[in-house]
Formats: sequence, structure tokens, C-alpha cells
Amino acid sequence: MITVTLYTRADCELCKQAEGDLKALQEVIPHQLAVIDIDSDPSLRDTFALEIPVVEAGPFRLKAPFTRQELQVTLGAATDRRSQLENINDKTFRVNTSRTQTISSGDKISYWIAKHYLAIFNMFLILYIGIPFLAPIFKKAGWNTPAEVVYKIYSPLCHQWAFRSFFLFGEQAYYPHAAANIPGVFTFEQVSGITDLTDPSRLQARLFEGNPLLGFKVALCERDVAIWGAMALFGVVYALSGRKLPKLHWLIWVLVGLGPIGLDGFSQLFSQIPSTFIQSILPYRESTPFLRVLTGFLFGVTTAWFMFPLIEESMVDTRRLLAKKFAVLKK
Repeated sequence: MITVTLYTRADCELCKQAEGDLKALQEVIPHQLAVIDIDSDPSLRDTFALEIPVVEAGPFRLKAPFTRQELQVTLGAATDRRSQLENINDKTFRVNTSRTQTISSGDKISYWIAKHYLAIFNMFLILYIGIPFLAPIFKKAGWNTPAEVVYKIYSPLCHQWAFRSFFLFGEQAYYPHAAANIPGVFTFEQVSGITDLTDPSRLQARLFEGNPLLGFKVALCERDVAIWGAMALFGVVYALSGRKLPKLHWLIWVLVGLGPIGLDGFSQLFSQIPSTFIQSILPYRESTPFLRVLTGFLFGVTTAWFMFPLIEESMVDTRRLLAKKFAVLKK
């Protein structure tokens, strides 16, 4: 027996007529009828709002307006196709059919994730970017142990070099490397007394957390704060838009997102390789907090803008398929 899905909504006369026609046709062409209210899911409403009633039977779809005769032809075609697949014992058909016979716990979990994934992502991003700021807050409050826990947790995720990090509760928001050549600010070398920053590990700069006069270091560097903060900001905006922002074109992502951060980061990295040949081509440079934040923000927001709509497309398909399955099996 085939499954027929009717997408409908309340106070729709054409929908009521289509449902009545389908029920009348059950004696002629036996089928399971699943009625789904498109207002139960925003993605269904956006997809079908201007087309209902919509009928799906196998690979066939009818959009309003249609007659009972057209319904009968469509259901007949779907029934014939199912019979042919059963006769040839199609493996894919058998697997798909077996999966639609029961509602598993995996189905329920998948549907819940498909509906709430954006809230999960946003919560993760907000926590990920928020927790590093607790480290200087804890240090200011004199809670050294929880502050060290935060620094330790994030140490595998970020270099935590103090001369590329923000500081809270101090004279300046940052203490840059002297090589950044930022006028009017104290450099990291001046305030810390650590003058040798040529060691590749830069362990002293990594371990430097600040003091009550200078303030205390955030557990993520400036660029990472900008990247993850931008992604969290876009996630909130995307949620407030009802997940309706279109996907960012990949070329914009490459040019605006990847280009600036790659140029700033790699030019800095290669210029600091202790090689006479390289430094003769690319003079030693240290990026500024402004450039780190700007390029990090552009990368974070464009990456989120490129990825979130792609994920939403996949989640829409998952919600639609599982909503249809639930509607059939819960009858």
C-alpha cells in the first residue's frame, strides 16, 4: 500500500476538498493518508504556503488546483511504481520501506536536533566565547583556581600569547608586541620585562596572565575572540531572521572571509621565520589588534553565513521526511 501525504492548513477549503477526495479514493486505490499542517513547522510553511493543498505520492507531487481525476491518476502511477519495485525486489526500495515501518529513538532524536540545532549551535558559540572572559574576572576576584582551570581548558585551543590577547581591568585593553609599532600604548615588552619574543614557543608570553595593575588576560587571543564572537553574533541574527537569510556565495566567503585573514596571518607568520632570505623578501612584521579583530570578524561572520544556511537546508529535509513518517505511523 502506498503512502500519500497531504500538506494542508486550517481554514483552507481546497485542502478540505482534497482530503475528502483522497478518502473517497481509498476504496478505489488503497493508500495510507498522512495529513500534515504546514503551520507546524516554519520550513513547511515557507515551502508550501502559496501552493497548498499539496499531495505527494511516491515521487509524484500535485499542487493546487487539481481535480479528483488528477488525484486518481497520480495515485495510480504511484501504486504501479511500487508494484514494479516490489516485483523486481529492488534493494534500495526494501531498505527504505523497512525504515519507514517503525519510529525509532534515533528518529525522535534526529527530529529534535533538526528542530533545535540552531539553538544548540548558538548556545555552544556563546559559551565558547564567553567562558574565556571568566578567567580575568576570576583573577580580579581573587579566585585563582577557577581562573587557572579556564586558562588550562583553552590552552590547547589557542596560543594565549599575552601580546596578542585582550586584557580586562587594567590600564590598556591590550599590550602589543613592540614590533607592531602602535603609538601611544605601552608594549608588552615594557610592561612585562619579557624582551625575548623570538623563541618559537614563546612560553613566557603564554604563561603571562597579568596583574592587578595591567589587568588580566582573556583566555582566547584577539583573533579567536573576533572569529567566534562574529559567528555567535551571526547565529543570533540568523535565528531572529527566522533562518531566512540566503546562503552567502562561496566566492564572497573566499574573497572577504579567507582572503584578508590569510594575507594578514600568513604574511606575519612567514615574515617571522628566522631566515635571512625570507626576511630580505618579506620584512619582519607583527599584526595589530585592529587587523586581528577585523580579519577575524570577517572570517567568522562570512563562515557562519556560508555554513548556517547549508545546514538549514539539510535540517529542513530531515524535518520534512520525519514529519511525514510520524504522521503516517501515529495514525
